Amino acid sequence: MSRLFPLIRSIYSESSRVIWRGSPGISPLLKPLPTGLTNVFRAGKKDLTDLPVLNEDELEEQFVRGSGPGGQATNKTSNCVVLKHIPTGIVVKCHQTRSVDINRKRARGIMREKLDVAYKGELSEVLVKKKESELRKQDKRKKANENLERKRLFKEGLDADSKAGNDTV
Repeated sequence: MSRLFPLIRSIYSESSRVIWRGSPGISPLLKPLPTGLTNVFRAGKKDLTDLPVLNEDELEEQFVRGSGPGGQATNKTSNCVVLKHIPTGIVVKCHQTRSVDINRKRARGIMREKLDVAYKGELSEVLVKKKESELRKQDKRKKANENLERKRLFKEGLDADSKAGNDTV
């Protein structure tokens, strides 16, 4: 673990561009890592790795006024991003934040997921993760119901024992 600690520290330090005071230059912990190691550490994130790459030439982007709550901020600003993938005809609207830049990034992420589903169908990474999540939820619900049933049977057993004890007294 002691060998791994500087490696992890350098990943966190490198990402936030921290240089410690009193160091004559770049700290030895900030040296770039071999690409294989950084990919191993970053693979644990939630992002989906096998999604198709978006070609900007195939995208048509528009900025329109969003809908929903927000009043004047929503009605006067065109920060809703509408992306259209020309070859497939898939359209994505993103109006999650007031920032156009963030909406553009999120719209592209949603578009990548939709293209993954369109190209791979049932084998897409998005649908596989969704099915796994549903199975985990079902297992959790099943265990909770079994636990409730065990508690109910135990309580009935205690009630039956106490009634049987009262009859003999």
